[in-house]
Amino acid sequence: QYMVFSSTEFLLLFLPLTLIIYFNPFFKGRKFRNYFLLLMSLGFYGWGEPLFLFVMIFSIFINWFFALQIDKQSDKAKRKRMLIPPIVFDILLMFLFKYLAFTAKNIGWLFNTDLRLDIALPIGISFFTFQIMSYVFDVYYRKARVQRNILNVGLYISLFPQLIAGPIVRYETVADEIMNRRETRADITHGVIRFTYGLGKKVLLANYTAVIADNIFALSGEMSIGTAWLGIIAYALQIYFDFSGYSDMAIGLGLIFGFHFEENFNFPYAAYSVTDFWRRWHISLSTWFRDYVYIPLGGNRVSKPRWALNLLVVWTLTGIWHGANWTFIAWGLYYFVFLLAEKLLGYVRKSTLLSRVYTVLVVLVGWVIFRSLSLDEAVRYIGVMFGIGAKGWSDNLFIYYYFGGKWVLIIAILFSLPVSACARKLLSKFTALTSDAKGYGNPASSSALAEVLQAVPLIIVFVLSLLASVNSSYNPFIYFNF
Repeated sequence: QYMVFSSTEFLLLFLPLTLIIYFNPFFKGRKFRNYFLLLMSLGFYGWGEPLFLFVMIFSIFINWFFALQIDKQSDKAKRKRMLIPPIVFDILLMFLFKYLAFTAKNIGWLFNTDLRLDIALPIGISFFTFQIMSYVFDVYYRKARVQRNILNVGLYISLFPQLIAGPIVRYETVADEIMNRRETRADITHGVIRFTYGLGKKVLLANYTAVIADNIFALSGEMSIGTAWLGIIAYALQIYFDFSGYSDMAIGLGLIFGFHFEENFNFPYAAYSVTDFWRRWHISLSTWFRDYVYIPLGGNRVSKPRWALNLLVVWTLTGIWHGANWTFIAWGLYYFVFLLAEKLLGYVRKSTLLSRVYTVLVVLVGWVIFRSLSLDEAVRYIGVMFGIGAKGWSDNLFIYYYFGGKWVLIIAILFSLPVSACARKLLSKFTALTSDAKGYGNPASSSALAEVLQAVPLIIVFVLSLLASVNSSYNPFIYFNF
């Protein structure tokens, strides 16, 4: 069992111990803090499966070594030749653990023989592999200086806040902060707030909607149209709050330790087109493929057929990155079709109610493909959503989950939209008006009131999340599997 941010082991043991030693008043040097953070990060990853810790360490060594060799070369051709071994190694490592069993199964199906393999998947291998490839690419493109100390490369890769479910932190983003960061009171405060609300997203919203989604998708018999739509809406909310909640916690923990990770989500369900959705969803993955695959292939600076091929390559790889199943490949190709159509037809250029409804419908159907265990299952489920093979408009299961959980679903839908920004604006206006009405008339009073009003919901969310974590069974984050 791996340690997760929402587990009691992490909240009550690992994190407090790490913070106490990291911020101890006696040893404040950057080297001590870096090496201690590296030690705790390796312990965090090795908690569930120590054997895979050595896989990650070996990967760090190989990429660190070849990055040094790339940096030594001044000739462009020699640099490019030296880039090949670490990239091939990284791709082969992912293929071995993540795709070999899938490939063998399909070869066996093709030749009517049993070639099933049982290969355990190291948690978060796609995330830490893409990060270490980012390091090698950034050294190759001279976007960042090579790191001669392997322990600092190890810290960048294994840093526990973002290690197993992102965001994918680009080396150039944090290269300077490895040795020159400063932990400030403002960053620590902001980090605690961000972590707490991320924890609430996961434990209070994602875990609840997961129950609805899992039970409906587990149905083997017929279901109503209402049940099918309720199931996929619940899953859309689950995967958003699960993954964005983890990203919030990762960004918050990074701030506490002085690291500034880039945002990974920007209210994707408020998007007005599929193109806009992918500017808002899993931003670190989209920009990784853009900068390291799409642009090197020529991007949109080539002929239209070649540009379409570049787009096809990127979205096929995006689907494959998420998992070894035909459903993920189909999901990537599904988005390729819509993105290609939007770009060629210029269909959605501005935000309207119709454009937002279109985007949400496309995304929901996409989530059915993503969530289903097989393409047949996905086709059946989508058919039921639109009345094909459905058991009427409603059934007992729909009534049970809708009326039993409608308020949580409504709250989840509201918080998946940009209501938090509006709430902050209203809070600032309210505190300003309150301070004036009471005759305080000074910024300090307004600021103090705002801090109190901000602290109350924060405490409530943390206490409820902690109680839910203590009482719930193990529930890992969805993206741990990718």
